[in-house]
Amino acid sequence: MNATFRNDLSPEASVQLGTRASDPSCLAVLAGGTVLPAGTGTRFRRGGGTGACRGRNHTGGNLPPPTSNVNQLTKIFASKGLNQKDMVTLSGAHTIGGSHCSSFSSRLQTLSPTAPDPTMDPGYVAQLGQQCAGASPGPLVPMDAVTPNTFDEGFYKGLMANRGLLASDQELLSDGNTTLQVVTYANDLATFQSDFAAAMVKMGYVGVLTGSSGKIRANCRVA
Repeated sequence: MNATFRNDLSPEASVQLGTRASDPSCLAVLAGGTVLPAGTGTRFRRGGGTGACRGRNHTGGNLPPPTSNVNQLTKIFASKGLNQKDMVTLSGAHTIGGSHCSSFSSRLQTLSPTAPDPTMDPGYVAQLGQQCAGASPGPLVPMDAVTPNTFDEGFYKGLMANRGLLASDQELLSDGNTTLQVVTYANDLATFQSDFAAAMVKMGYVGVLTGSSGKIRANCRVA
């Protein structure tokens, strides 16, 4: 995949969501710049300010814990003006990227005094047990067990095969409404991509900083 950073786009910039990606940054829309991989075109509005701090220590509790259930996930997203459909759709971003073993080790029999999580495929449990045998936090494990390097419907196919890495992901099959959405996306890539693009645009309006709040970066590569 080829991607270029642009700092000279118009206030409403065109962003390409890649159908094939090897880096989560391919989905990022940065203040003052946009990543443009090959794929489906989606327009994002640009122009809001960004905060000065970036990194996992500044998430302010906005990221759902990996042990969240559907009700908890729904409430967390609702607090940001996003509905349950948005939550399931944006969870599909886990089709790329990985998680350290410490985020899901409690689900594995080999690393826990209790039985393995019954919602996880036994073969997957054994595979992860081998990968995570060692020091914490352990290696990064792909969150998409089907097509980890491709932005597609593989994440949802993995959930249907009980191969969701995080408990919060597999929980999407515990509710009738979210299950229907997972099944739809697993069998319809075009619908997933369309819904994901719309949800990303909607999320882009969450907590936008205007006026003297935040800053506009002249160079998106510099914090």
